Amino acid sequence: MLRNCGVLCRRRFSSGSHSKSFPSIAIEPLSKSDFRALVRSHYSGGKFRNLLRSVVNSPSLLLTACENLRRNGSDSRNSPLDAEYVSSNFFSIQELSFQLEENRFDVESCCGPLFTEKGKGEEALVLPNLKLTVVIEAIRIVLEAIYDDRFVTFSYGGRASMGRHTAVRYLKNAVRNPTWWFCVKFENKHHFGPRHVDKLCLLLGEKIDDGELIDLIKKLFEFKIIDIDLGVTYFGRGLPQECALSSILMNIYFDSFDQEVQKLRLKRDQQNPKITQDELLVCESDQGRVFYKPLKIFAVRYFNEILIITTGTKNWTLNLKDSAVKFLKQDLHLSVDLLKTVIHSAVSEKIEFMGMELQAVAPSVLRPTLTEKAIRARKKYLRQKEVRLQELKNARERNRKVLGMKLLSHVYKKSKQSSKGFEFSFRIEDEVKQIFSSWADEIVAEYLKSVDERWEWHRELASGDFLTLQRIRDQLPVELVDAFNNFQKQVDVYLNPVKARKELEEEARRREEEDENRYTDKTVGDLTERLVKVEAPLELLRKAVRLVGITNRMGRPRPLSFLTVLDDANIIKWYGGIARRWLDFYCCCHNFQKVKIVVSYHLRFSCILTLAEKHESTKRETIRHFSKDLNPEGTMQQNYYFPSEREIKAMGDRNLRDPKPVDGSLTLALIGLASLDVDRPRCVAHFCDGNDVSVYRIWLLQQYLQVKNPSPDDESSRWVRGVSWIHDGLHRKCVPLCSHHVSELYLGRLSFQDVDCTRLLSEEGPNYL
Repeated sequence: MLRNCGVLCRRRFSSGSHSKSFPSIAIEPLSKSDFRALVRSHYSGGKFRNLLRSVVNSPSLLLTACENLRRNGSDSRNSPLDAEYVSSNFFSIQELSFQLEENRFDVESCCGPLFTEKGKGEEALVLPNLKLTVVIEAIRIVLEAIYDDRFVTFSYGGRASMGRHTAVRYLKNAVRNPTWWFCVKFENKHHFGPRHVDKLCLLLGEKIDDGELIDLIKKLFEFKIIDIDLGVTYFGRGLPQECALSSILMNIYFDSFDQEVQKLRLKRDQQNPKITQDELLVCESDQGRVFYKPLKIFAVRYFNEILIITTGTKNWTLNLKDSAVKFLKQDLHLSVDLLKTVIHSAVSEKIEFMGMELQAVAPSVLRPTLTEKAIRARKKYLRQKEVRLQELKNARERNRKVLGMKLLSHVYKKSKQSSKGFEFSFRIEDEVKQIFSSWADEIVAEYLKSVDERWEWHRELASGDFLTLQRIRDQLPVELVDAFNNFQKQVDVYLNPVKARKELEEEARRREEEDENRYTDKTVGDLTERLVKVEAPLELLRKAVRLVGITNRMGRPRPLSFLTVLDDANIIKWYGGIARRWLDFYCCCHNFQKVKIVVSYHLRFSCILTLAEKHESTKRETIRHFSKDLNPEGTMQQNYYFPSEREIKAMGDRNLRDPKPVDGSLTLALIGLASLDVDRPRCVAHFCDGNDVSVYRIWLLQQYLQVKNPSPDDESSRWVRGVSWIHDGLHRKCVPLCSHHVSELYLGRLSFQDVDCTRLLSEEGPNYL
């Protein structure tokens, strides 16, 4: 029955009645520079022309799109895709290229609707099949090559190395002394309608002179394959209701707004020129130094979330907000929620942006003063460090003396065995005296003109302390002066160790006093400067884990009974996917230490309790078998699915990299099914050739919790706002996946955009147990 189902799916999603045999041609994927050069070759007269028939339909570009889709699916194979393999197992690349070249590609036949389980009048989720997904990826590659370099610097999301962490890094490092800010909020259920699509096509027509390509993009909106909802708070997280092309189309649509904000910023910078430190010193008066605080505008846009920050007055910020809302309404035809789009004080109020909380605080809040216990521990550490350095130094000197005695005894033995003894061809002492004498004479002759000064310099030089004179030190290389200082310190330590030890103690005491003053004293910057503090929404995370059932009402970990049907490895992967997703997402926040506690305590011990309930054992026995790092005995280090305690402690904002926009690990669970059919379907991951394929049923926790708690007055019955919400049409659907992609989906490295969702099987079709 699975075989018949696959045949019906292929018949339904056939791309047309035209069939033609194509000769086999060697096709190679294009590199980034190659397809950019291919796109630029069609630029003439200020526009890009004939892109669909000459660029998008290129078999090499289509194969590159296939390679990108497989790479996004975290495929472990290293060998690149072969055109013959794609044509024989999935679809013909040359036939698809011919259809695009003749403008005969049928979009409607390459997509299928996915209805909800109960069908409560909700809109169906329209999903593209693999062939249409490749075409969408090819269009995205072409648009990225055209527009990515033209976007402003504060446009984040859907761009290479321009994600959430990059935006947070800009807010933490570049924004100084904000006074007022506001976020632009759009109305709920604000979809892209025909009016917005026409405006988008006009914006595309400014750079692209290809009506066929623009009509193809318009068809994607017409058949609801691309359905942009500006009112949601979880856009750009790799959910099935999102399209890979929607991100760059949204950036193109908002580019005119970005350019308008950029003009205001440049105009304000011209009115407030930069003043150097020397100019500020000139402006000093008798009453004190002049503090220069120019009026600046900072802006960050992440997809449909817009944040504008100013250092001006409230009235000026209010006028800026009104002009921004007016531009969005009149020029972009967007419905802005005026009740939620209000200005807030950056110092006294928090604002939510990109799922994080922002507030302007003093530098001492971000870098708090050390407690007395921490200061004592720091002093103890410095003393221990000095003792270790002194021990190492004594060990080196002892080793040198031992080595010198060995060399001396060896040379003495050789000299006794020889009849001639030691012989020298010249005396090195005379050579050294001659060199220093000529050097001193040259310096005296060059820099001194007076006879009295010559006599004074001759007396000091004759005493051997000529390298301590400042005039001589200024003329010598820095390396020579440093070498002399180090040599002099070693001589002082050797000749007078008590005095040298006192000097080292005084220097260490002076450094401790400087550190104490730096951490305890209030500076002028604490009173005048304000920095942006970024925090993770801990209440949202606690509410999410309590709603799912990871913690009880008292906030203590508890087991999840619906996960006991899974294997031990899949249970650990389910918890590990949530843990790694949260750690990667919130590692740029200042309260990341508290997020670590939620992950390391609540999630870890809930996983241990779930495993204990499955095996009907105690928590202590489960920890003895799996260890606290949740790695079973006898397994290798690379099998760690849940992050270890040492790995969690080492994480932070030192090496930030934008995580892959994957979410949904907390919202679903996959239940493995046993099939009575002999033939097994192919894995639904893009271009996967895995053999160990099993069928899993998608169980959406949001549906499970709503059925379990039907009362609308109960707060736990409503899904947490801010946590991703997967479309209800995927509930109880069956999906064939190989072992590798099941693991990737559990761990949060694979999204539903990386699978062919049109091949999801219904529970009435195959024969399952």
